[in-house]
Amino acid sequence: MFRIERDSIGEKQVPREAYYGVQSLRAFENFKITGRCVHPELIRAIAEIKRACAMANSSVGALDKKIADAIISACDEICEGKLCDQFIVDAVQGGAGTSMNMNANEVVSNRAIELLGREKGDYSVVHPNDHANCGQSTNDVFPTSGKIAAIRLFKRAKEALSGLRSSLLAKAEEFSDVVKMGRTEMQDAVPLTLGAEFAAFAAAIARDIKRFDTAIAELSVVNMGGTAVGTGITADPAYIKKIVPTLASVTGLSLTQADDLIDGTQNLDCFVIASGIVKACAVNLSKMANDLRLMSSGPRTGFGEINLPPKQNGSSIMPGKINPVIPEVMSQISYNIIGNDTTITLSAEAGQLELNANEPIIFYCLFESIETLTQGVLAMKNECVDGISANREKCADDVAKSMSIVTALCPYIGYTKSAELAKRAMREGKRIREVVLEEGIFDEEKLDEILNPFNMIQ
Repeated sequence: MFRIERDSIGEKQVPREAYYGVQSLRAFENFKITGRCVHPELIRAIAEIKRACAMANSSVGALDKKIADAIISACDEICEGKLCDQFIVDAVQGGAGTSMNMNANEVVSNRAIELLGREKGDYSVVHPNDHANCGQSTNDVFPTSGKIAAIRLFKRAKEALSGLRSSLLAKAEEFSDVVKMGRTEMQDAVPLTLGAEFAAFAAAIARDIKRFDTAIAELSVVNMGGTAVGTGITADPAYIKKIVPTLASVTGLSLTQADDLIDGTQNLDCFVIASGIVKACAVNLSKMANDLRLMSSGPRTGFGEINLPPKQNGSSIMPGKINPVIPEVMSQISYNIIGNDTTITLSAEAGQLELNANEPIIFYCLFESIETLTQGVLAMKNECVDGISANREKCADDVAKSMSIVTALCPYIGYTKSAELAKRAMREGKRIREVVLEEGIFDEEKLDEILNPFNMIQ
């Protein structure tokens, strides 16, 4: 069973029970791109925007209270997770998000029409453009919905990162007495503790958490009230002043209105900044994942300093092989985030004059980046870091046989003599301690004091 709906293109049959309308259906048919509908947080955000707009328009007399109340009730249902299957437009779409905005307008209107006791499709009661979209344009609604959705995803990511940082700090404490060889350019350097390495990982994550606050602040400036190009055409002046405080109240977020609504409508540099911050975090996480793989390599013929928790068989042919699958997936996530950042950067640059039509792909990439990073961080914490153990004897043995501990002798005998001792030890296959004692440079007690690994790391 169908109902007939009309738009500026012509007539179209819409399923009678559908809450979406003709414009949503056209977009569904036009944009078979990813096979994924818009993100649930974007649906929630746009419903909150429609609710706030109905509230603000009603309070200034620009929208009949009965219609506004019906719109508000419909939006509340959407925010509760109802009617989400009625948002049928592909996440990647042409038209700067107009299809998504109209999908929301049609769903909200048809549910409001029902609540007022009439049949879906009777837009004389509640109209998608005149009522659900009152005082609005896709050009302020869609970017604002993307910012709200991204803020919430950033907040979840921050929680995950905080958990990972706590786990890293716990390992830093657990391994604070494990001395190991440091390495620079993949060559032996000087000793440090394994705990210090994990503390450094935690310090990097702490910076990322602070940067996420910067991203949230950038995204909290919205252009609601600007309508089509930032001039506020079709919107009541009183509504323009009320809409962002009302939206902040509805969402519970610290949103502010852009000082220049034309700038706020045409420029998307805030998304470039936000994406760059996600990318920086991904780089830190991948570097950490690489280090964990190196430190756990072997386990018999590699560094073998730590043990990662075994998660699954590592080979279909080599019995007993265990691979570092969690760090591996974290790096893959990071590479994808870096690629998404490039897409976001190019898309933000490619806007023309008063609007950027590339917001759908920006949101698609940014949401994917934040969400996959969040899931990767949770996996790193729960399936990897929490279960890491140290190979204390291996670390101690590596320090004892390393040539680089000769560095500790430099203040006593100079660089040149220390280098000669290192070369001799290498040539004769001996340890530094053995060569120094043979040459009678120090007695055992003094040499033990100098080469004490804990003295070397103070």
